[in-house]
Amino acid sequence: MQNEINKPLILITNDDGENARGIEVLTRLMMEIGDVIVMAPDGPRSAQSNALTVSQPIRYFKTEEREGLIRYSCTGTPTDCVKLALHELERKPDLLVSGINHGSNAAINVIYSGTMGAVLEGCENGILSIGFSIFDHSPKVDFSFTEKYILSITRKMLENGLPYGVCLNVNFPVGKINGIKLSRQCEGHWAKEYEKRVDPHGRNYFWLTGYFDNHEPDAEDTDEWALANNYVSIVPTKIDMTDYEVLQTLKTTFE
Repeated sequence: MQNEINKPLILITNDDGENARGIEVLTRLMMEIGDVIVMAPDGPRSAQSNALTVSQPIRYFKTEEREGLIRYSCTGTPTDCVKLALHELERKPDLLVSGINHGSNAAINVIYSGTMGAVLEGCENGILSIGFSIFDHSPKVDFSFTEKYILSITRKMLENGLPYGVCLNVNFPVGKINGIKLSRQCEGHWAKEYEKRVDPHGRNYFWLTGYFDNHEPDAEDTDEWALANNYVSIVPTKIDMTDYEVLQTLKTTFE
């Protein structure tokens, strides 16, 4: 894998698979900024979080090469894609972007998301990393209104950078955008997550479903509030999940 040194090298992946429209849009946009390597799963890998493939070999195949772009299809998870690309690349990427995910990764969804799992992997490797998602699961969702924001956010971050261990979780509402909100992760949980059903042979099975229970619907500084009020939400997200305040309390407890 080789690219020109005089341009930013951008690694792109996702969790919706190599043929999702979101990654096509993101690839086209990133080619306006730098040289692009795409290493994406060969099919949908939603809700894979940071999962790794450990029980079978991983393979990748080149599917396209032209000026400014090399595209690979990978049999692994989004995190596998990042790890494998970093193992194979001759040059460390200047930027990793993941998405555009079909569906929100706000609030607690960030810990389930394969999109953000890939971002956190890039972040852990000292690469400026950004995840982009839209609050719409439709495969035919219109991404056009997101494009100027994606380019602007990406260029600003390439210029200013982020501290080690911090990445960005960017979520778009659907429809008119009122602006950008720097937000925090909303507190909430998924309720009634499984629906019990019966197959034709009379055996029970369960289908993932449910709804998000927002614990703070009126808090105007959260990502969920931003999306509900037609703002682009940007949440700085850390790989260090240590609660330092509680750590100090526990030190007293265990003295």
